[in-house]
Amino acid sequence: MNKINLEEIGLSESYIREAIKYNENLHLARVSVQHKDLYKVITECGEIQAEISGKLHYTATFDQDFPVVGDWVLVDRVDQRGGNAIIHHVLPRKSCFERKAAGTGNKVQKVAANIDTLFICMSLNNDFNLRRMERYLSIAWDSMSTPVIVLTKSDLCDDIQEKLREIESVAIGVDVVVTSGFSDEGYTGILNYLKKGKTIAFIGSSGVGKSTLINQLIGEQVLTTNGLRNDDKGRHTTTHRQLLLLPNGGLVIDTPGMRELQIAGADLTQSFGDIDEMAQDCFFGDCRHESEPKCAVRKAIEEGTLSPERFANYKKLQREMTFVERKNTMSAAQLEKQKFIDMVGSLKGMKNFQKQNRKNKGNK
Repeated sequence: MNKINLEEIGLSESYIREAIKYNENLHLARVSVQHKDLYKVITECGEIQAEISGKLHYTATFDQDFPVVGDWVLVDRVDQRGGNAIIHHVLPRKSCFERKAAGTGNKVQKVAANIDTLFICMSLNNDFNLRRMERYLSIAWDSMSTPVIVLTKSDLCDDIQEKLREIESVAIGVDVVVTSGFSDEGYTGILNYLKKGKTIAFIGSSGVGKSTLINQLIGEQVLTTNGLRNDDKGRHTTTHRQLLLLPNGGLVIDTPGMRELQIAGADLTQSFGDIDEMAQDCFFGDCRHESEPKCAVRKAIEEGTLSPERFANYKKLQREMTFVERKNTMSAAQLEKQKFIDMVGSLKGMKNFQKQNRKNKGNK
């Protein structure tokens, strides 16, 4: 059996040093597929099925503590002999793309980990939206990955240069690659970011062409692709996350399309660096850029050097971040309560459990 060189799938000295700390008879592996509670991991002997240990399941405070695609983990075996491999530890992540899970709850969903370059895909049709791009960039910078913007389906756009000017006004200092679904145009531009052992990922709305791009990089039709619906909204083609090896030795993480991207963390100082720079010239150090006198940001809006729409989105994302930060300051007791609620299924389930417990004590 040919051994796999784990360095070719991203293993570095820092992960090796971290693994040694556990001082256990375990093996390094990288998570390649996540589908609900099932995993596949790549070990030195190949890709095998895996599941998390009971201890890891118990000690994980929330869903985000479980392994995700791209994670380096420690497992008890390197092949399928004796059943599924057991994941005992998740090693610290150097980067992690996450979002608030869809719905009204407060759960954070980690999408993928240990990404070097994060390609933000947006189609040059009715999907094109600067405010959404600002949101994606804020989350991408927060992930500790390097963002690159990929504008897809250029064949559907009548004025690409105008779109590029719009993108440059909100994505300051970020590389932009333009691609077409009907040619290799821009494909070579993406190749410039691929290096042996480095991991890239594509994120964006459903139907923007992520799977098409990944198939081009791999050189064959590995992923199913679908076009846009009549209303320019995409169909979901990827249903689970997976790590794929590229011919040049790099790796790519494919993620499901996201029609809604709620913030779990964002770096506004990077994505809105121009506004932060303007704010340095405000008369008051704690200026909120609303009705305060000598506000440099309001002056920029009045003079036309800052669009009111960009500033409004900046304030909106600030409010979202404030709300998220409040939620994240739960006390230890609240965290334990939430962990118990997750275990019994709901707050109602917890109350029923407590009621039954009191009843049992009264019958003693």
